[in-house]
Amino acid sequence: MEKQDQDQYLLAEFRQGKEGAFDFVFRKYFKSLCAQANLYVHDLDKSQSLVQECFVKLWENRQKAESINNLSSYLSFMVRNNCIDYLRSVKTFDRVKTNIALNEPENNSEQLLELGEFEEKLVVALAMLPERSRQAFEYSRFDGLSYKEIAAKMDISVKAVEALLGRSLKILRAELKDYLPIIATIFNMGEIL
Repeated sequence: MEKQDQDQYLLAEFRQGKEGAFDFVFRKYFKSLCAQANLYVHDLDKSQSLVQECFVKLWENRQKAESINNLSSYLSFMVRNNCIDYLRSVKTFDRVKTNIALNEPENNSEQLLELGEFEEKLVVALAMLPERSRQAFEYSRFDGLSYKEIAAKMDISVKAVEALLGRSLKILRAELKDYLPIIATIFNMGEIL
């Protein structure tokens, strides 16, 4: 049986909820995907965690597996995107730490603790956002793109971008309400959220 045919058979079994097929796919691809993730994050433990998250998402969305044409490429793409999302969250955290260091020379432990708590809450809050809303938010806040640039990149209207960002901000404000004064101070901005 060719690799492509084998993968299609596994996907058919997988869609039916057969754990044996999922287990086989996991064992077949896990090591190579961890190696791929490690090229991005340079941390084997974090790489394994990110790959496991992808497999959990794959299992949870197994009913949509019929749209997968090439399992290897699909998994590789999932891992790549998960690594990029993780690196964006780390980049945000590093920017926050840098701003604290610039604004206040003597970093006290309370600020660092709040910063760590904020990072955890931010990652969780971003994960709660619907995919398109999260993507629009990251383009706006992390990549610094204008609404027009985001609309072009996502192939939607500027009004749709406004709606996605409005939804994102509403959710993030609710989830991070305890940290809003800290965020404004750290980022030296009146309003990031």
